[in-house]
Amino acid sequence: MKAGLAFASSVGIDGATALDICRRAETAGFESVWGGEHVILPDEIVSKYPYTPDGKIPAEPDTPIPDPLIWLAFAAAAAPTLRLGTCILIVPQRNPLVLAKELATLDQLSGGRVELGLGVGWLKEEFTALGVPWERRGARNDEYVAAMRALWAGPHAEFHGEFVDFAPVTCSPRPVNGNIPVHVGGDTDAAIGRAVRIADGYFPGEGDAQRLGALLGRLRNAAEEAGRDPASIEINAIFGAQMADPVRGVEQMAELGVNRIMVPAFFFAGPGGLDRLSEFGERIATATATAD
Repeated sequence: MKAGLAFASSVGIDGATALDICRRAETAGFESVWGGEHVILPDEIVSKYPYTPDGKIPAEPDTPIPDPLIWLAFAAAAAPTLRLGTCILIVPQRNPLVLAKELATLDQLSGGRVELGLGVGWLKEEFTALGVPWERRGARNDEYVAAMRALWAGPHAEFHGEFVDFAPVTCSPRPVNGNIPVHVGGDTDAAIGRAVRIADGYFPGEGDAQRLGALLGRLRNAAEEAGRDPASIEINAIFGAQMADPVRGVEQMAELGVNRIMVPAFFFAGPGGLDRLSEFGERIATATATAD
């Protein structure tokens, strides 16, 4: 089983700490490091955050949320074996041609280490501030992914859709392996359907083992109904409640069919945090190595 350090960009805010947390994660046995995204946090939020009981995002207006792609590009050279992921990038808010170039550039510079975790967004007020339509953002997201994959596939690509339309163009550089793995985030039926249709992996926000098991059961059923092998969808899962007994937590996640645990970097914030990160890696090293 793989271990990813999620939301690392929101802990390694300054340059030195960003580099240090990546080096420590690599030494501790983590396989990947991930950055989250919000371009802005509106002062007034009516939208309900889907992953807390009260619907409130666990952040203050001035909570640092660095741009994940810039943060990953800065940190990439510090830990040359770590894969570099977004958890998540709000794809409908971005220009897909520019995003295709940014992701492919980072993938080339890092030797093919980029993974795109994406979501369609939950914060309507952020879309409004950015001037991006909130309606049909799911369809927009799916078309953007298709357009980016067309650009990554080779030169002289063209695409004609509802939201993206371009005559033959070439976007270079392209990803090292011709594509970038896509992981769909979210716990809704729409997210499950999107993961089955277009994704290499699935990243639900649910961390409770029982509810997560039910969610993954729904994913497998949807994949089978669509004629897709459920095993072809890599499962990434938040490793939060399991921190009380991480070794047993790894075993529990393996039993559910999880391929990568996503350990929130917030557990390692503050004084002594990086030492706790190293200790955590030592504790679960054997468990993750045998969980496969």
